[in-house]
Amino acid sequence: MHPPPAVPNAEQVLTPDEVVRQLHRLPSAPQVLPLLKKLLGDGNSSLYDIVALIRLDQGIAARVLQMGNSAYFSHGTRCFTVDAAVNRVGFDQVYELVLNAVSSQVLLRPLTVYAISADELWRMSVTCALAAELLAKRMNLDPDIAYSVGLFHGVGLVAIDEWAYLKQPDLRFLAGLPPLEACELERKTLGFHNAEVGAALLRLWDFPIVMSEPLRWQYQPRGTSAHLPLASLLHVAKWLRTAVCTHTTDLPLPAPALLRTVQLSPSQLKELIEDVATRLVAVNSLLEIGQPEKASPALLKEEQVLPLTPDRGSFI
Repeated sequence: MHPPPAVPNAEQVLTPDEVVRQLHRLPSAPQVLPLLKKLLGDGNSSLYDIVALIRLDQGIAARVLQMGNSAYFSHGTRCFTVDAAVNRVGFDQVYELVLNAVSSQVLLRPLTVYAISADELWRMSVTCALAAELLAKRMNLDPDIAYSVGLFHGVGLVAIDEWAYLKQPDLRFLAGLPPLEACELERKTLGFHNAEVGAALLRLWDFPIVMSEPLRWQYQPRGTSAHLPLASLLHVAKWLRTAVCTHTTDLPLPAPALLRTVQLSPSQLKELIEDVATRLVAVNSLLEIGQPEKASPALLKEEQVLPLTPDRGSFI
């Protein structure tokens, strides 16, 4: 049985911005990094395959996007996808970034606050990204932006866990099922929830608002009119993520209004579970083989998953 959540000191005014300042980088996956390094060290590697592997790693993807939108590379023009960022910063810069990540052993670690293992966190992130990409294609939205929002949807959990590791090591939240998960307990204890923290982190890293706002409103998409389609998409993608990762369809369905926004009926939603799971299995097999250079770019682009059982690492 977990102890009750610790409460921040009364004299502190804890905000999402304060929490995210503790997290300098997102962690990376020990299975993706060596494969990515191998591709980058091979002069015959396809840029499509390199981009596809980067899209599986939220840490590397975030750093590539940050670099692509930096003043040095952007020249005042924003990029919203990993593909565009990699093309902008170039092969050499990505190679150096990956080498630094490998040498510093920036490994994904379990989220103690939420009792989520490293494997579960990774699987949730990639599965949500896959689901978001599928939904975006049905809605005629940009699938690459949707994929990125899905991949980063849980970064607020990572930031809160890192803050608690440093400031409140006894803090514990037991996440429930969608749609609210640990949201209510987080707000009662901290004054905000993980999605607000995640959006604050993307803002701190100067990610475009088209990514940070849907992430912020993932629990209550109808709270935003400007970003309702992508926020609704993320909300429903999380339902698919949970169904696939827990191997169950016995979940409360998203609200009918949200299903209408993403242009799905309940039966169509359930049919997508198998589509997401199939892509998960395909890329899982691909990475177990460890030969991404032999896979077709189309497979890597649309069928992505990552299994891992990493040791506890540290953030940089």
